Amino acid sequence: FAKYPLIDKKIISHDTRRFTFALPTPQHQLGLPIGQHMTLMYVDQDDGKTVQRSYTPVTGDETLGSVSFVIKVYKANVHPKFPNGGKLSQYLDSLHIGDALDMKGPKGHLTWKCGGGGNSGTFTIRQIRAPKLVARQATHIGMIAGGTGITPMLQILTAIFTNPKDTTTVVKLLYANQSEDDILVRTELETLAKQHPTRFSLEYTVDRPPSNWNYSTGFITKEMIATHLFEKDDDDDTKKI
Repeated sequence: FAKYPLIDKKIISHDTRRFTFALPTPQHQLGLPIGQHMTLMYVDQDDGKTVQRSYTPVTGDETLGSVSFVIKVYKANVHPKFPNGGKLSQYLDSLHIGDALDMKGPKGHLTWKCGGGGNSGTFTIRQIRAPKLVARQATHIGMIAGGTGITPMLQILTAIFTNPKDTTTVVKLLYANQSEDDILVRTELETLAKQHPTRFSLEYTVDRPPSNWNYSTGFITKEMIATHLFEKDDDDDTKKI
């Protein structure tokens, strides 16, 4: 682990924050492989135990000198099943500018290989409990995400649509939340959809829709997947994440 100081904290919603930490120098690149995530850690002062969680940053090598995370803060005494809330997210929310946090990486099973060039739609997967890397390629990517699970999707989307050598990969995303206010990185997602209308389609679904809601409603269903993603994935050209 290495320590990184908090240099900015923005309130995105009632329970979501964007935390930005400084890298060692203003010229530093993060160097995190696309599709991978980082482990954040602190030591609980009450019991001396280490608390750590994995998060996917929303910035990459295109951002020099810093790394940002969009994280939902799970507060104590809100959900009856989790009376203590999320220890690490609450700790993050308590940090002041200049406070340092321990981080390390990379971590994860999937690596998107074409962020900096190469054949479009190429990625590797490290199989669970097996050291072997499996290489795959797809021209159509179907993504399903819920809540803060959107951040690894945004990481790959950014890699695809900022890669000048990738002009063919098509992505469809189905993104679920409890309410419209819970939708994270909405501006970034809708900007990509406007910039690449023939290659990226975006569909939301929420449990509690407002009266003027024009997207899907409720939990993700088989019918939603058939309608808004690719109808079949029984060949090598379509992969669902």
